[in-house]
Amino acid sequence: MENEQRSPGTSLVAEAPRRRSPVLRRVLITAVAGCAVLGGLLWLLPEEPRPAPPPAPGPKAQALTAVTAGVPAALPDLAALIGDRETRVRAHPGDARSWAVLGSAYVEQGRRTGDTLYYPKAEEALRTALKVRARGNDANAVAMDGLAALANERRDFRAARTWGEAAVKLAPRRWTTYPLLIDAYTGLGDYKATQRTLEKLLDLHTGPAVMARAAAVYRDRGWREDAAAQLADAAAKATAPAEQAAWLQRAGELAWERGDREVALRHFEAAVRLDPDQREALAGEGRALAALGRTSEALNAYQVALAKQPTPQYALELGELYESLGLTQAARVQYDTLRALAAKDAAAGVDDELILGVFEADHGDAQDAVRRLRAEWTRQPGIPVADALGWALHKAGQDEEALKFASAATDKVHGGGVRDALYAFHRGMIEKELEKYASARRHLQEALQINPYFSPLRVPLAQAALATLGEPPEEGLPTDKEPTDKPS
Repeated sequence: MENEQRSPGTSLVAEAPRRRSPVLRRVLITAVAGCAVLGGLLWLLPEEPRPAPPPAPGPKAQALTAVTAGVPAALPDLAALIGDRETRVRAHPGDARSWAVLGSAYVEQGRRTGDTLYYPKAEEALRTALKVRARGNDANAVAMDGLAALANERRDFRAARTWGEAAVKLAPRRWTTYPLLIDAYTGLGDYKATQRTLEKLLDLHTGPAVMARAAAVYRDRGWREDAAAQLADAAAKATAPAEQAAWLQRAGELAWERGDREVALRHFEAAVRLDPDQREALAGEGRALAALGRTSEALNAYQVALAKQPTPQYALELGELYESLGLTQAARVQYDTLRALAAKDAAAGVDDELILGVFEADHGDAQDAVRRLRAEWTRQPGIPVADALGWALHKAGQDEEALKFASAATDKVHGGGVRDALYAFHRGMIEKELEKYASARRHLQEALQINPYFSPLRVPLAQAALATLGEPPEEGLPTDKEPTDKPS
């Protein structure tokens, strides 16, 4: 056997398996069995523990992120941040950034709660941050942003512009300043600067806060579909409930302005579910519910909103709802509340001349309204002031001048592109008084087309005025002059 000849072409490698010895086979079997046992033992051993995910940011961190990014913060988180920074600056009075964050948090707290007494505290903290002037950080820019935000909340748009432009000069790439400047330029009626600033903001940053700011500019230009799309995206991409609720509330306002009662109510209700402290959405619920004829619910929503965020605007709206229901005594109570809240705001440095002028024109002294609103127009000639001053002049019997301001408020060329039912109503009523009947009819119809429910007091007036004007006459050949047909 040992001398057996191999056939040609048979290799040693191919022949090797047939020539393994019994000892080798036993070694191989033992090795395989050992590997199997070892594998089983390794399978039984506990897995290496995976690293735990990072903890979710706490309330203070969440509020800090929101405040420094210029987005709404949840009130409990905001209170935690304020308590933390108050403790910090007592222990370290030279910490400029903590002073700046504290001041900015006070501004947000005052805005969210309607308690304007936070504003003097905010100003003191923010100016302290500038006095400390820490080097090597962005405390000064944060403080200037805070002062711009504070000025906007006080409706001092000139001061907001000054602080915002100073912040941009200090830190041109700091995107959070630009939304504040957009608010300031809009309040001052400088719509070219508003557009330029929005373009810079869009170049610097993206995200929900920027989308929401773009939506506000688009709304003012009459681009409702673009504004609605931006707000929908902002709400979908928001990372915190309070922020998402804020963008839903604004989407509700946009739907309300175009008369979509049910859509508006759904947005407002969703906002309140996400953030029960979303008081603006509560007031929005009041408007939508009143338009839907759910009066008791509307009154309750307004009362809760006013109790939780006492502002003159909510008092005026609730008072007018009472008045539309014939409850004049209840309306007077709310009008008295409005005056008291405006006096409190004035003590905190807030300019409520616009809302007071609007109130006086419709429910008080029209001459006083004109005086207030002329001064306001001199300070900050934005579109809402133009509309209010035009209406006050009309109520005071000065219709020729009134029409100039009413036209400015609806002038698409100079910034009045927003489709606002109240503005159209005011212009139509002024034109009716001036016997510009064709134009009056057109603007009153436009008011009711934009939002057939825009005001419980004024919708019946618009309908009655249109009934007086009657149908337009058959049109002949076009002429250069606007027709001045008489009421039928």
